[in-house]
Amino acid sequence: MKFYEGETLALIMMTSLFTSESVSAGHPDKLCDAISDAIVDACLQIDPRSRVAVETMVKGKEDKAVIILAGEVSLSGNMPSYEEIARKTAANIGYTSHSIGMDATNPELCEVQVHITTQSPNIAQGVDGNSDDNVGAGDQGMMFGYACTETEAESELSGRYFPLPAALAQRICRRLDMIVQTKEIAWIRPDGKSQVTVEYDDLGNPSHVHTVVVAVQHDSALKDQFDGSESLEHQFVTEEIRKHVVEHAIPSHWLRNGYRLVVNGTGRFADPGGPYSDAGITGRKIVVDTYGGMGRHGGGAFSGKDPTKVDRSAAYYSRWVAKHVVAAGLATRCEIQVAYVIGVSKPVSLHINSFGTGKISDKELEEKINEVFDFRPSAIVRELKLREPHYSITASGGHFGRPSTEEGHFEWEKLDNNRITALQFIDLN
Repeated sequence: MKFYEGETLALIMMTSLFTSESVSAGHPDKLCDAISDAIVDACLQIDPRSRVAVETMVKGKEDKAVIILAGEVSLSGNMPSYEEIARKTAANIGYTSHSIGMDATNPELCEVQVHITTQSPNIAQGVDGNSDDNVGAGDQGMMFGYACTETEAESELSGRYFPLPAALAQRICRRLDMIVQTKEIAWIRPDGKSQVTVEYDDLGNPSHVHTVVVAVQHDSALKDQFDGSESLEHQFVTEEIRKHVVEHAIPSHWLRNGYRLVVNGTGRFADPGGPYSDAGITGRKIVVDTYGGMGRHGGGAFSGKDPTKVDRSAAYYSRWVAKHVVAAGLATRCEIQVAYVIGVSKPVSLHINSFGTGKISDKELEEKINEVFDFRPSAIVRELKLREPHYSITASGGHFGRPSTEEGHFEWEKLDNNRITALQFIDLN
């Protein structure tokens, strides 16, 4: 067993640790999610009732990069320019140079292949209808929603009702994305990852951050500032990430006991990175997208799918419901599973688990939830305003645990005080 400085086997065995990771917008898989969601938004902008299921794959090579788009789209109106959307999305993330992994702006250095057809009529007939009862789910499957009180211990993260390790890992990657967009640190590239380990006390409450891991692609010439010394370059990168990323993103409350930081664990993560060093595919970061492993995931990815796909919409709604249960004080942890049959509106099952933290039984929680919330797909789409083209922002930084906005982003994170009150005061007798 490998020990880190200052650690002992006894210390490791006595502490309770949980780790979550996140990835930046320039990670190859997230690049694919962003392109797929940009296509969803473009289609919804043309026709709010569009049917979209699009996958993206990217790969950088020595001579040129390739972006492959495949899937199904049906809409009323002219189809958007898929190639233009793909190139613009990748360029906005920062991939404008072949030397760093991809130049999406240059057709000679980046090829875009489009393989998109129309939706199967057998699927369409099951999700089209004029009422909540005859609009069915776009596919079979089970979805999960989760909420907890871990982020409520200090003011900066309050209101999120989200697992702390996942919340902090997401914030680090969103900070990296911001740095790339603003060019605040010129040598940082779009591709990056984070990982946060939180230590918990004997009661299961988060105590403090134990370890932070960050991998960040950087300019290959950075070592020239240190006479070619990769060791000095690594020390510099580590301290810059500590100061401008980690301690900027993580509230000081969680760092008060000190923490261990590991940056670019192999020593370097220099150009070219991104799609050159690793192929990307839509939907390969589903745990990053949700609860960092603390809450379960049904398995279906979100990005590239319109809201008739319950993989996405019902997962959003389940999160919304679980958050209301915890915000109402009915439990400190709540996980909801819902399952559907393709073409059928009413869920085949609904399961509530409060992990023993509920003020009432899980069965009573289920009854309250059924009184207040409607899990039929068309009701979900209507209540969460899911026909609006607000999906691109979800492609990186997490789909949950982020504040809703006045522009309508993350509607499933917005608490409804009337529903909280209803949950608190429904008489089950």
